[in-house]
Amino acid sequence: MNRTDFTPYRRTTVGFDRLFDLLENAGRTMQSDNYPPFNIERIADDRYLITVAVAGFTPAEIDITAQQNQLVVRGAKDEGEDGREFLHMGIANRNFERRFQLADHIRVENAGLENGLLTVELFREIPEALKPRKIAVNGVTAKSAEEPAEDSQAEQRHIRAA
Repeated sequence: MNRTDFTPYRRTTVGFDRLFDLLENAGRTMQSDNYPPFNIERIADDRYLITVAVAGFTPAEIDITAQQNQLVVRGAKDEGEDGREFLHMGIANRNFERRFQLADHIRVENAGLENGLLTVELFREIPEALKPRKIAVNGVTAKSAEEPAEDSQAEQRHIRAA
């Protein structure tokens, strides 16, 4: 089994422990955790959609929990015997728990179940304190590179007039 040692990187970085733990555990969880199948889709820069195939489950049998940086989707079928005798049972109808690690500032917006597919909409909401902002130096804000300088605007007017 191939295992990558992240010890040299752990020594030279601060605050990335969770990332290295995820990378180290990825091989173990991927081999045994393949039910139910799912898709993760980026809809926009700040919107994501998780689709989980949950054929045979009703909305009452599915539990979705979002806490801190983790989304947990659980499905629990009733074990009631309904008198049916299967000759072949190819549709998996077993209980499951699927965990998704979420980045900081990701919140769950909505969830829906249609045609055996559970969809969970996610939104990245960056707080105002973390958004980039301009800092004035001695009370003066620098002009951005996109805005032409006043001299060049005057030159352009002079050229147009000529």
